[in-house]
Amino acid sequence: MDAGVTPAMSAVPVFDFDGWMRAQLARVEDALSHWVCPDAPAGLGEAMRYAVLDGGKRLRPLLVLAACEAVGGNAQAALRAACAVELIHAYSLVHDDMPCMDNDVMRRGKPTVHVRFGEARALLAGDALQALAFELLTPEEWVPPAMQARLCRELARAAGADGMAGGQAIDLASVGLQLSEDQLRQMHRLKTGALLQASVVMGAVCGQTPEGTLRALSDYGAAMGLAFQVVDDVLDVTQDSATLGKTAGKDAASDKPTYVSLMGLEAARAHAEALRAQALAALAASGLTDTRALAALADMVVRRSH
Repeated sequence: MDAGVTPAMSAVPVFDFDGWMRAQLARVEDALSHWVCPDAPAGLGEAMRYAVLDGGKRLRPLLVLAACEAVGGNAQAALRAACAVELIHAYSLVHDDMPCMDNDVMRRGKPTVHVRFGEARALLAGDALQALAFELLTPEEWVPPAMQARLCRELARAAGADGMAGGQAIDLASVGLQLSEDQLRQMHRLKTGALLQASVVMGAVCGQTPEGTLRALSDYGAAMGLAFQVVDDVLDVTQDSATLGKTAGKDAASDKPTYVSLMGLEAARAHAEALRAQALAALAASGLTDTRALAALADMVVRRSH
């Protein structure tokens, strides 16, 4: 044994984040493929599966599952919550890409849903994915009724006017405007951050989590949500469309306010690192014994290249 290494230190296993992530992603993909059925009428199921399967970072499901593991929660409830959050995210992208909003033609390296299936079917696919998300949270067994209600409330709040939809409304109304940092933060706290924060909270409420721990995890999720958007703004001006899997430079071309346009590129990068530090500090304050997966996800979000 090397000098200075005690038996207790050497007995601590190294956390294999890549292995953990592969295992969780496999569970999520299998579950989504099972629950998003192809047999919805008139080609609707095909459009739904196209919108959800075979693409995306799956960050939100990973946050749900990591938080549930950290609190020793109900794994069945967490898998359903993970898929429900991803369905809400997928529906939001389908609608966001449509001509009435961002009018994007590429998402996850392939044509957007309205380009592939037409606007009407894309709209219905998004609606159906949203409904399916709440159906997954309310099974007849495995998940206690009180937990079902809490999960539904958290997800509805994050997706609605006080969350993602409200943030998108601000975004559409802000084209061509110069926002202050506080205004930009509020827009992204709702549009992007609310669902990421809810992912962490939903994972935590799959267990018997003390209020202090839940607040710390919520703080972690809030910092992660904002960091994700800051990094997204940085990547929009530093990466090409092939790397991102979506149209690069779209924010600038659409004259949308971003952290890069407000702060400058290097300041935006520094801000993302500061938010990562906030997220890690919140984990340290949670009182949980093993938050390595959550910490690794914070690193992944801030230091990603696409």
